[in-house]
Amino acid sequence: MRLSPVAVSLCFLMGLINRASPARGDDPGPKTVVACVGDSITFGSGTRNPKVSSYPSQLGKLLDAGNFVVHNFGVGGTTLLNHGDSPYQKTGAFKKALSSKAGIVVIMLGTNDTKPQNWKFNEEFVADYKELIGKFAAMESKPKIFICLPPPVPNAGNFGINEKGVQEEIPLLRQIAESEHVTLIDNYAPLKDHPDLLPDNVHPNEAGAALLAASVYHAITGKEAPVDAPAAK
Repeated sequence: MRLSPVAVSLCFLMGLINRASPARGDDPGPKTVVACVGDSITFGSGTRNPKVSSYPSQLGKLLDAGNFVVHNFGVGGTTLLNHGDSPYQKTGAFKKALSSKAGIVVIMLGTNDTKPQNWKFNEEFVADYKELIGKFAAMESKPKIFICLPPPVPNAGNFGINEKGVQEEIPLLRQIAESEHVTLIDNYAPLKDHPDLLPDNVHPNEAGAALLAASVYHAITGKEAPVDAPAAK
């Protein structure tokens, strides 16, 4: 049976549509939201352009954009301690993080807690951290939660932030991760031998933030970050 020219054209058009349309099995589905919670280090202070160079921004470039979306909920100066001088749980960013429907939450707090006026409440650190974890664990999205060892504070520190307090926090963070069954990310080790990447002795620059992004990427995916991935500029 001969097809009319119109029928031939329709068949050709349907073939193009079928080839252009992805198969249902190829649909990646909804993206996994990664909520990065923290202080100015998470926000990206110390980098030239936090929107591009912060560790969450660089993490977003490392992760598969088709499957993940990374949100930066870092707030400068904030503490893990609820009796600190600027508790993270009192910020609007914390409320946004709780409503983000995150599938993954990465918490990196504790640096500002080492300030003398905050660390005098050090006996509350474990309880306050467990409370924070519990609030994220109660999210309807039931996220996988990671907590991070903070970066080192070389030389004499700055802003009252000091290495002695960081060293006292590290065993507490390991204890918290074990008792709360969350994954611990060591963000101390990548910068331990690179004080040059912490120009003000607290905040990583673009290259330092790239090392943090690679560390978190490895924890999330189980893969090494591409070695040729440059620090964002």
